[in-house]
This record gives sequence, C-alpha cells and structure tokens, in this order.
Amino acid sequence: MPNARSTLAAALACLVLPLAAVPAHASTPITKKLSYTCPFPLIGLQKLDVEIKASFDVPSAPGGTFTTSDLAVSVTVPDKSTRGLALVGAASIEGTASAGVTLTNGPLTLPLALPLTVAKTAVPASGPFTTAAAGSVPPVQLPNAGKTALTIGGFSTRLTPKKADGSFTGLGSFTSDCTLDAGQDPVLLSFDLGSPASRDYRVTGTTTVKALGAVAPLTGSFTGFTPAFDRTRAEFKVFGFVPGTADLQFSPDGPQTGEVAGDGFVAHSRLALTLPQVTLFGLPVADAGCRAGAAIPVDLRTGTGFTLAAGGPLAGSYAIPALTGCGTFTAYLSSLVQSDGNTFAVTLAAR
Repeated sequence: MPNARSTLAAALACLVLPLAAVPAHASTPITKKLSYTCPFPLIGLQKLDVEIKASFDVPSAPGGTFTTSDLAVSVTVPDKSTRGLALVGAASIEGTASAGVTLTNGPLTLPLALPLTVAKTAVPASGPFTTAAAGSVPPVQLPNAGKTALTIGGFSTRLTPKKADGSFTGLGSFTSDCTLDAGQDPVLLSFDLGSPASRDYRVTGTTTVKALGAVAPLTGSFTGFTPAFDRTRAEFKVFGFVPGTADLQFSPDGPQTGEVAGDGFVAHSRLALTLPQVTLFGLPVADAGCRAGAAIPVDLRTGTGFTLAAGGPLAGSYAIPALTGCGTFTAYLSSLVQSDGNTFAVTLAAR
C-alpha cells in the first residue's frame, strides 16, 4: 500500500503540469513540452512530462493588454502510476494546481501564480491514461516598451483520488512541489513590445541634396528597421543656369539595426548610394558604376505623432562622401555632390 500511495502521488502530480501552459502567440496556437521532477515518499524523485497548448494576443504598443486563451494541457499517466491508483481503489482523480510564472516587461518584473483546475478523470485498471487541466489566465497590461518575456518556474499540486462511490481513498488529498528539469528553455513567450521589427510601412517623402540645391521625391518601403527606397531623380542647375539631373539609388548596406523609443523608433541605417545616371544639358556625363566611395550612416528617427500601429513622420540627416567610379568626370561630379547636411524627410504609412 505505501508503494501504491507514492505511485499514485506521482500520477496525480502529472496533472499539475498543465499550469505551465501560459500565453502562446497572438491568435496562433502553439505547443510546448516540458519535463519536471517531483519528489514523492518512498519512490523518490519522479520525472513527469506534459504537453501544453495555448494561444495569446500580444498588444501592438505599450499600455496594451496581453491576453491568453485556449489554454489546454494533457498529461499521459504511465502504467506504473495507473496500477498504483488501482491498488488504493481509485476510480478517478481530480484537484488543483498552481504554477509560478514570471512576466518581465522592460524594467518591470511581475511574479504570477497561475491556478488550474484538474478535471475529474477516470482511472483504468492498468495501462497509461491521459488527464486534462484548464484554467483562466487574467489579462495583464504591459506598460513598457522593450523586451517582454513569460518564463515558467516550479509548480505545486493538490490532488485527490476517489473511489467509485465518490469517497476518499486512503491517500486523502496530498500536495507535491515540482521543479523544472535543467537543460530546458523555460521561456514560454518572448517578444519586443513596440518593436517595428515585424512591421511594414509604405514610404513617401523627399530627400534634400544640399550641394546640388535639389529636393528629390522618395517612395519605397520600410520593414523593421530597414529602408528600401526606390530610385529617384534630383534636378539641379550648375552655375545657376546649366540644367542637370542625378539619379539616386539608396540601398541598405549590411545589417540594419535600431531600437524602440517610446511609441516610435530610431533606425541606425547604413546606406549605399549609387548614381546610375548623371546628365548635364541632357547628355550623360557619368559611367554606370558611379557611386559614393563609402557607406552612408544615418539615424532615421520617428517624429511627433508617429505610432507603430499607423506610422507617421521619419527624418534624418546624412553626409555624402566623395564619389568614385564615375569615369572621366569623377572629380568634378564629386565636387558637385559631396556635402554634409543632406536630409531625409518621409512619412511611413502602415500597410
């Protein structure tokens, strides 16, 4: 009987694992499998496995609410535990559980105790069987921008086996505290709240090339922290009367980085500039390989009224270095274009 009691405890403890099932991903179902070790009298430490399924909704900006739905956990009780339950006359098991979960949101660290109800489950005479548990997770407001994560810790279960007539077995109700086995990823969910990393915007605006005294229209897209400007044309006059044009193509040069700043962001862009066509008096004066001799760094910052959900103004200033690869007139064209104080002034519209 003592062995049966311990075996039963192990089986019942399985039912608590469901608690690990906290938020999944916005309207997207996920499955998480974790292993726990639970101490039980006589039989010692027992390893228990659980499959957690859930879905979650993540707010698009700080101040929004994080919600969890469709929380479902199934645990397969092994044959050894089933036989132990049968030895004490258990026809069913039921109970409650509480899991320790830590929610971090920027500088905020919030410990949570998540309750679950272990559904009454029939116990067969032998062989494995599956139990289920469920619970509601209260919505949580996330006030801060930045890294946000939900991490599972240990859990505690309070379980009761019952006979067919509904009376208690010799085990009564018991509590077992379990710990997450080492070497597993305890993070149930991790995301960057307020990050534009997965957002896509349409771009309209202008770039001003100071040395040419020209303003060129800009269109394109902005995904995450990466700009993708379309080819544009700057029209200018040399000496005030010689008409000229310069086609400008700004392209990302290497990885683009950035960070959230309030409800906006700053993109630390690194751009390559090519001038595929330059004309004076309508005649081409540059080779097709004409380009800036070095990458152009520029911090593009969102402005007043910008929101990650809708978009808004974005601006930054940059310097154009000396040109190279333009052919016979490289030095002259470089003198026309090379300058500090050039600007981007665009509007991002979410799409």
